[in-house]
Order: sequence, then structure tokens, then C-alpha cells
Amino acid sequence: MRQRSVGDLMTPTAVSVRPGTPFKEIARILDEYQITAVPVIDDEERPVGVVSEADLLRKQTDSGAGSSAQDLMTSPAVVAEPGWHAVRAARTMERHKVKRLPVVDGDGRLIGVISRSDLVQLFLRRDRAIQEEILEDVIVRTLGLPPSALTVEVTDGRVILSGTVPHKSLIPILVRLCDCVDGVVEVVTRLGFDRDDTADHGGGTPASPHASRDAQR
Repeated sequence: MRQRSVGDLMTPTAVSVRPGTPFKEIARILDEYQITAVPVIDDEERPVGVVSEADLLRKQTDSGAGSSAQDLMTSPAVVAEPGWHAVRAARTMERHKVKRLPVVDGDGRLIGVISRSDLVQLFLRRDRAIQEEILEDVIVRTLGLPPSALTVEVTDGRVILSGTVPHKSLIPILVRLCDCVDGVVEVVTRLGFDRDDTADHGGGTPASPHASRDAQR
């Protein structure tokens, strides 16, 4: 089971500007490339800040604002690394209230940019591909269950699991693994279990098969 990383989703040839790039040139670049922000890099190709449309608008309303990238940029730059999982990038964007993150290599040099629109691609994944990954990678390879043990239905990224697992403790594990599959929006379980291994049954006496309960999530 392989989750796509920032390196898989980013735009590898990032548009950038230098600290001395003037206001009008930054505006032209944003318009030409249809982007909302651009990283500012130093002479060693390392991001030192980011200039966004909001920064340009602030210049228009603040007569004291400077007229170059160095004056306008938000600094320091919030960056991502190519090995990050997409979820980490999304959480970083949300925490810092930004729409794009410069991506840097191990030396801190700019190698790309990842945007919200890049992350949205995860949720456009075909339902059939999600279903196959859950069946083959999660159920068979990871948990070692036969593919006929469970039924996996996927509609618009919403996964419904039904069937019976050997032990009750497998249910939350299965849900977490499915949640980690790219493109999954929600996981609902309608699973029964053969044995409740989460409670004391007096020396390990198996739970009755009729003790199965649906676990709804």
C-alpha cells in the first residue's frame, strides 16, 4: 500500500522571484502563470519568503509598503519536503492559512511547489482503483485475510465494508488502514466478528458467533 507523497503531486518546475523583483513584475508573473503566490528565493535557490496576491493588495492599500519582493513577502517561508505525505502538507496549509507551499530538497533548495489544487487530485481518484487497493493491499497483503471474506463498496470515495472478520480487534485496524488509502473520504463498517478478543470472556472462551455487532463509523 503506497500513499502518494508531496514529491508525487507537486509541480516540479516552480516559478519563483528574487528579493529585488519589483511589484509590477510579481503581478505579471502571478497573472501569466495563473497562480496565487510565488516563492522568493535567495542566490542559493533557498526560499526566504512568499509573495501572495494578498500581499500585493496590501501594498495597494498601504502607502508605507515597499515595492519589491523583499518588502512585500511573508517571511520566513513555510515549506514542505518531497517525502511528506499529502495529508501533512494539507494540515500545514490549513495551520498557516496558505494555499501553496514551496517544496525543498535536503539542502533547503527549491525544487517545486504544491498547492491545494494538487492535493484535490487525491480525491478525484477512481472508485474502482480505491476498491482494488483496499482488497489487494489492505485485506489480503496486510491483514492476510482471503479476498472473499469481506465486501468492499466504494462510491465517490465513501467506503462501505461488510462481512465477518476473525477477531473484533481487527475492525479498528481495518478502518485506519482504509482511511490511509489515497482518495478515501469516509469509511463505514458493517462488520461482524467471530471472536471478541477485546473483552474478558473467562479464560479466553470464544464469544458466540451471534455476539457479532455492527461497528458504525
